[in-house]
Amino acid sequence: MKKISVLVPCYNEEENVVPMSKALTEIFKEKLSGYDYEIVFIDNDSKDRTRPLLEQICAEDKRIKAIFNAKNFGQFNSPYHGMLQVTGDCVISMCCDFQDPVEMLPVFVREWENGYKIVCGIKKASKENPFMRFLRTCYYKMIRHMSSTEIIEHFTGFGLYDRSFIEVLRSLDDPMPFLRGIVAELGFKRKDVPYEQAKRRAGKTHNNFYTLYDAAMLSFTSYTKIGLRIATFSGLGISLCSAIIGVVYLILKLVKWNEFPIGMAPVLIGIFFLGSVQLFFIGFLGEYILNINSRVMKRPLVIEEKRLNFDQAEEKPDDRSKTKM
Repeated sequence: MKKISVLVPCYNEEENVVPMSKALTEIFKEKLSGYDYEIVFIDNDSKDRTRPLLEQICAEDKRIKAIFNAKNFGQFNSPYHGMLQVTGDCVISMCCDFQDPVEMLPVFVREWENGYKIVCGIKKASKENPFMRFLRTCYYKMIRHMSSTEIIEHFTGFGLYDRSFIEVLRSLDDPMPFLRGIVAELGFKRKDVPYEQAKRRAGKTHNNFYTLYDAAMLSFTSYTKIGLRIATFSGLGISLCSAIIGVVYLILKLVKWNEFPIGMAPVLIGIFFLGSVQLFFIGFLGEYILNINSRVMKRPLVIEEKRLNFDQAEEKPDDRSKTKM
């Protein structure tokens, strides 16, 4: 019997973890009864009652497991680490807030049985803020044209991943993984399945400008060169324009010495303009350097504080040495 793992990353989801565990259990009993399964919650250091509720859920059902992180390791590292800990023939990763429909699981499994190694849930419609969706659409289209790697539009990580792909992820040893880019870059046989993203069932979203900016910069610095190329070409273009303007000013001043006062305004405008351009591209270069620095340090993805319902045989020695406190 094939085994399906469901990974549910969570952070401050006390209102959703119990309903999510019940919904997943029911979907397996009703529509996926021919499969063995495990449900793995990985908690990113929640500050509410999420952890006590997970302990209660795990005590009642041994098929439900939990990993407690020692601290918050970010929106990318925690799910990636969780995918490496599951034991199923495939893993389905989904959010705990019910924005990823539980009803999509049988659809994913069916496509997996048809031979696809990766099944991606693509948000073709969403009940989120229309303005935020517009910004996301603009971002995806921009990054798609800038990157040499295919960028999957409106893909958040919700999908099914075959065991063979998980083993590839394990071999990457990437301390700053960007799963959405890796899925497209590695070229596994993939099926895109559209769905409508629902509103959060309960609770408050943890996404803000900083987290969205962090995601955008990680993908930008990991999969594009155009930022550095823009800086190079802009510097060259501004230098040529400055030289031409300087020559024109010099000629006009020599020809019409008394009739062409230069004044300080052009000088000040030029200084502020060039200074702004330099600061912008220094900051942009810093994003690339930060990305490189984080990868060079080779820190572990996650430090675990506790595991629930994981058998000793399921814990790989190399994982324990890197991730357990």
